[in-house]
Amino acid sequence: MPQPAAVLRSSFATSLTRYRRSWGLWLLLLIAPIGARFMISDESGRGVAIAVADQLPVLTSAMLGVWLGIVVTTLLLPAGYIYLRANTNRRQPWQVEEVTAAPRIAMLLGRFAADAAVMLGTLGALTLAGWFLGWLMVSGPYSPWQIAYPLWLIAAPPLVALAALRILFDAVPWLRGALGDLAYFFVWMTSIVMPIVAADQPSSFTANLLDHPGFVRPLAGPAPAGEMNVQIGGVDPATLKPGRIDLDVAAGLHAPGYMAARLAWIGIAVVLVLVAGLIYRPHRSGRKQAGQGRIAKLLSAGPPPAARADAPPARAARSALPGLVLAEFRLIGAGRLFLVLAMAAALAGISGDYRHIGSPAALLLLVFALSAHAGRCEARGLLKLTATTATPPMLRRAAFVVAGLAWSLLLALPAAIVRGSGEPLLFALGTGASAALAAITLAAATGSSFAPRVVLLIAWYVYFSS
Repeated sequence: MPQPAAVLRSSFATSLTRYRRSWGLWLLLLIAPIGARFMISDESGRGVAIAVADQLPVLTSAMLGVWLGIVVTTLLLPAGYIYLRANTNRRQPWQVEEVTAAPRIAMLLGRFAADAAVMLGTLGALTLAGWFLGWLMVSGPYSPWQIAYPLWLIAAPPLVALAALRILFDAVPWLRGALGDLAYFFVWMTSIVMPIVAADQPSSFTANLLDHPGFVRPLAGPAPAGEMNVQIGGVDPATLKPGRIDLDVAAGLHAPGYMAARLAWIGIAVVLVLVAGLIYRPHRSGRKQAGQGRIAKLLSAGPPPAARADAPPARAARSALPGLVLAEFRLIGAGRLFLVLAMAAALAGISGDYRHIGSPAALLLLVFALSAHAGRCEARGLLKLTATTATPPMLRRAAFVVAGLAWSLLLALPAAIVRGSGEPLLFALGTGASAALAAITLAAATGSSFAPRVVLLIAWYVYFSS
């Protein structure tokens, strides 16, 4: 029986080695610093504005640290989830590990430690970038410590919790695929919305525990005087009061219960990993499960037509390009369940505000359909096979975009006919082309459907809530 400590060290070392050989790690290290440069608003008001009590805050060193923490919550968490799920450590050697007598908890703790180390490494890169941005942008005394301290106190617990959540999703079979990505999308959105509920409450352990991102208390302070009205992005300059508010970030960081709540989230992350080790279920070969169960039969496109032994030989293709687009169109909309949901999305756009009802419903359906088919046709093994055909890969990808746009226009057509207006078709033209282009681009870059699915879900929420 292997010793748990030895298993933990081995799992940690092999996971870090896998990360070190990954080109995506360097891209992940650059995302947060680049995003911070364009998201943080300077004194001129350019960038993503933050308003507290209808006033813009003074960009002190401590406020810059809080702002960088917001960058982690809004940008680095989804990017980190995509990396953990879609990169090299997504393909674990479970055929070897799961037949050994190694303790599952120790194995998962090693992977969790490696995931957390990589996430905290990206936070270290963001800290270095924050020091440089502070030297350029800070109003008042420049203090590297006052930039780093709020940043790590705010951002480290969510990143550690993200690593734990990835381990938990990998332990449950039905969360290893698309349902896990959808579940994380709702978890992420809930974690952003929940802190606003406790923004007007006095500081306590319970109130701060709801603040998973950790940036509300430093902005609102230990004892908010009435409604604080914290706004992040989408701030209308016409509604702002003149002047800027000088926030006491240190008072919020040392408010009663705040530090304990941040440490509690790290403890919750460790507990999630322990639970994942207890409920871990081994992987099963997909070939043995294909076509089994009611859900698989419902999603199936049905049996192929019977072969005709006396069928004449096929003629040379006279319309190769339209045939390619039609093939992509059929593959995107394959399955009976998709057709049922497509009818429901089309009917939803007939009545009410199409921009906020019909268009988001159709786009949400296409997010899953486009990302699934893009991931299938951009799989590394399949690309080697399709490279032997006469159709260039870029032509097939262009046909994918045209087919996705055709589905979008088809879903909007009933609403356009009933309303007697071309406005639904204009919405479908923009959303369909953008979603199809983003899906095939991200799938071609990553070789899977995880990145396009998560990115398009986030984009869908922005479109739905705007």
